Amino acid sequence: MPETRSDAPLIDAEEDLVAAPQVAVARRRLRAHPALVLVGIVLAALNMRAALAGVSPLLSEIGDHFHLAATASSLVTTIPLVFMGLGSIAAPKLARRWGTEAVLCGALVLLCGGIVLRIAPPVVALFAGCAVVGASIALLNVLMPGLIKRDFPEKAAGMTALYSTAMIMGATVSAASAVPLENALGGWQGSLVSWSLLAAVAALAWIPQAVIARRGTHHGAAAAQPVHTTENGPKLSRSPLAWQVTLFMGSQSLIAYVVIAWMPTIFTDHGMAKGEAGLVFAFSTLLQMAGSFVVPMLAGRMRRQRLLGVGVSALMACGVGGLLVAPVAGAWLWAVILGIGQGGALGLALTMMVLRSGDAHTAARLSGMAQTGGYLLAAAGPLVLGAVHQATGGWTVPIVLLLLVCAGLALLGMGAGRDRRIGDGAQV
Repeated sequence: MPETRSDAPLIDAEEDLVAAPQVAVARRRLRAHPALVLVGIVLAALNMRAALAGVSPLLSEIGDHFHLAATASSLVTTIPLVFMGLGSIAAPKLARRWGTEAVLCGALVLLCGGIVLRIAPPVVALFAGCAVVGASIALLNVLMPGLIKRDFPEKAAGMTALYSTAMIMGATVSAASAVPLENALGGWQGSLVSWSLLAAVAALAWIPQAVIARRGTHHGAAAAQPVHTTENGPKLSRSPLAWQVTLFMGSQSLIAYVVIAWMPTIFTDHGMAKGEAGLVFAFSTLLQMAGSFVVPMLAGRMRRQRLLGVGVSALMACGVGGLLVAPVAGAWLWAVILGIGQGGALGLALTMMVLRSGDAHTAARLSGMAQTGGYLLAAAGPLVLGAVHQATGGWTVPIVLLLLVCAGLALLGMGAGRDRRIGDGAQV
C-alpha cells in the first residue's frame, strides 16, 4: 500500500518560505477575494488548450483556403508546440521582473491577439498567430504551478487537479464545437476567432489581481519571488530529479500528441468510418478529465508517487497496445484506457512540478525546464512517427515505438515519484 499522510498538509509549515512583507500584503489582499482567485485560475486553465484543440477538425479547410500542401498544413499544429517549448524559457524571468499575476494577465491578452491574428488574410499571419498562441500558452503553462505552490501550499494537489481538469475540459469543448461553430458562424475563421472571447474574459478576471499584487510590492517587485530565494536557486541542470520530472513531462506529452495526431487515422486505416473514429477520439479526450482530477488528488496524499507513475504508464501502454492487436473491435475500450491514462499522466506531471520543488520560485523554474523540453519533444513525436508510418507502410512499427516510450515513462515515473525535493542532498 502507498504511504499516505492524510492528516498532514501537503507542504509542511516549517518548510514554507516566508515572503517579503510587501509580497505578504499582496497575498493577503488576494486571499481576501478567494472567489476571484479561483475564477481566474479556472478561466486561465480553460484557455491553455482550447485555442489549439479547435484547429485539428478544421485543418483541411484551413489548408484549402490558403492553398497549403499537407506538410505546410501540419505546421499549423506544430508551430504552437515549438513555441510552447521556446516560450517556457522566458516565463520565470518575466515573473521575477513583473510579477506572476501581471504576466498571466499579459499572456491572456497576448493569446487573444494571437487567436485573432491567425485569421488575418495573408498566410504569414496564420503562422505568426500560431507562434503567438504557442508562446502565450507557454507562459500560462509555466507560471500556474508556481502560483499554486505559492498561494495554496496546503491545497496544491487539489488545485492542480482543478486546473488540469479545466484545461482538458477547454480542449474537449473546443474540439467538439469546432465544426458546429464553423457551420453557425459561416466559416472556419469564425470558429477559430470565437475562442478569443474566452481569452478576453479570462484577461479581465486577472486585471484586478495583477493590480492588487503590484500595489502590494515595493516599486513593482515581482510578487512571485520569496525573499529567501536567490535569483538562480538550485541548479536544475545538475539535478537528476529535475531531469526525471522534465523527461516524464516530455514523454507523456509525446504520447499524448501522437495519439491526438494519429489515433483517428489508425482507426480509419483499419476500416472504421470517419464519423465513428471522431466520436471515439472525442470520447477518449473527454475521459481524460477523470484521470486529471483523480490522480493529482491521490498524489497529494502520498509521500511517494512511484506507483502512480507506473500505473498511468501501464494504462497508456495497454491502450496503445490495443491499437495494435484489435484497433477496431476494441476501439471504445482502448479509448477509455488511453483517456484515463493520458489525463492521469498529465495531472501527475504537473503535480510533481509542485511536489518536487521547495518553493514557488523553484516550482516556476522547474515548470519552465520541464515544459520547454516537454513540448519540444512533443512537437517531434507526431512528425517522427508519421515518417516511420510512411516508410514502413503500416502502423505496427510506430505503435511498437510508442510502447517503448511508455516503458521509459514508467521508469521515469519511478525516479520522479520519489520523496525528494530539488536541492535535497540525495537526489540520485
